[in-house]
Amino acid sequence: MIGKVIRGRNAARLLYYLYAPGKANEHTDPHLVAGFGDPAELEPERRRDGARDLRRLAGLLAQPLALITGSRDEKPVWHCSVRAAPEDRMLSDAEWARVAAAVMDRTGLAPRGDETGVRWVAVRHAADHIHIVATLARQDGIRPRTWNDFYRVRDTCQEAERRFGLRSTAPADRTAGRRPTRAETEQAARRGWCEAPRTALRRKVAAVAGGASTEQEFLARLARAGVLVRQRYSTINPGQVTGYAVGLPHHTSKDGGVIWYGGGKLAADLTLPKLRARWTAPAEECLEPGLPPQMARAVLRARIAEAAEQARAEAEFFAQLRRSGVLVRLRFSETAPGQVTGYAVALTGHISSNGALRWYGGGRLAADLTLPQLRHRWGQQHQARSGTFRFTVPERDLLYRYAGQQAAVAAEQIRRSAGNDPGAAADAAWAAAAAFDVTADALHDPTLRDAADAYDRAARAAYGKIPRRTADGDRLRVLARLLALAGDLSGDNTVLAGALLANLVGLAVAVAELRQAQQHAAQAAAAGKQPSTCTWPWHEPDQRCPGQVRPHGRSSQSRQGKPT
Repeated sequence: MIGKVIRGRNAARLLYYLYAPGKANEHTDPHLVAGFGDPAELEPERRRDGARDLRRLAGLLAQPLALITGSRDEKPVWHCSVRAAPEDRMLSDAEWARVAAAVMDRTGLAPRGDETGVRWVAVRHAADHIHIVATLARQDGIRPRTWNDFYRVRDTCQEAERRFGLRSTAPADRTAGRRPTRAETEQAARRGWCEAPRTALRRKVAAVAGGASTEQEFLARLARAGVLVRQRYSTINPGQVTGYAVGLPHHTSKDGGVIWYGGGKLAADLTLPKLRARWTAPAEECLEPGLPPQMARAVLRARIAEAAEQARAEAEFFAQLRRSGVLVRLRFSETAPGQVTGYAVALTGHISSNGALRWYGGGRLAADLTLPQLRHRWGQQHQARSGTFRFTVPERDLLYRYAGQQAAVAAEQIRRSAGNDPGAAADAAWAAAAAFDVTADALHDPTLRDAADAYDRAARAAYGKIPRRTADGDRLRVLARLLALAGDLSGDNTVLAGALLANLVGLAVAVAELRQAQQHAAQAAAAGKQPSTCTWPWHEPDQRCPGQVRPHGRSSQSRQGKPT
């Protein structure tokens, strides 16, 4: 049983709709099943033409509004629709009346035994649902509170499921992402967009957040992905960033302004404070010290290419490298001691056989990453973003092998915790979502993207709680960042890529077992919605359309061939 609460301005207009035939004559035998008084006495009389005369009922509902002192509520009508599942048995009018009374009691709008509560009625015009209409004014002149009314309605629906033996539904534990509104969905259909902007933004923000290690990197990657970003600053400390909002250039209002979505309007774990919880580790710990040497070299090359693209001068370039966890050593001229002539980079924990750090000069990583070459690039007045960095084929194969191993290790750890200490695996389950989101974004695979969407709910802790940070979770966050560094992987159809996806499926199955051990049915079902690995990643490429986020400087790449 599902309840939905919305607010309105005109109770009379709503009543006319509820008693009308409906757009497709779907309303049959509209009548009251419950209300603030006897439903038989409140039921509107019929006119000579057979239509209901709703003026008296609308007037009775509106009367308490005149008692409210002070400013008027712009939306004083409280409208709650409660619907049973299609497979549920048909409830009687008396059973629906009990449901409606329980909703009004649980929300505190009209508690049982309180004759001065708000005035309300419950209209039934179909077999599977009712509509509760109330005016937000108590009969003693006090304005009622509606705080957290949605969650109280959800609790009431679950109680009704147990009482009447109906299909069990998930609690309102804030693990589900924000769905597009009806208006957003209809707008996307009218304009020919593949998906609503809220959905496209949630996917892109989740993928970018999973691949970032700092707040600055997160904002820069969003901008490069074609997402507009607006930061929110504290009113007490003007220089302090307290939040952010994102939008798409093509998604505008009637006056031409961009329609913005705060992180919390996309998903519970995409607010800035909760994103910062992912980035609490020091920068030098954001890259796994146990990487193979060839993989560490590829990571350094990716970090340098990324920092060079963002910077406009060498001071900014070196600062960006240090923020990303890269160690930097400058080389100075022998004839002019203050002049920097080159640089070398290293990763913390990556040492050679003699115990010293492995340092790489820019020229050893790539011919165009020497300091003279970078200075020449920064000197160009109209430098275009290249967006062409890619790991080599051997590097990508090594990445797939390493990532698959890490996913398998994390899955085994989660399985062990599911039986002994489910709470210890919460951080790993949350971090696994980043690996899913980043992989789906890199491969442009629609099946994997849908699987990542389904898994997101299983990953989140109930009621927006932040899990205690663990080594297993950090291992998966590192994995997501490595996959993000690899960039566009949509052309890869190797056996190793398939093995990585198989291990991600195994990770999702382990999380499903964890949620079952915690008796979180909805999250267990979400984690279990993983397609067979034999269908990954061999789909046709995801065809982008105007409603999707398109990165700057890169067009969609088609896949070359399919396996036989």
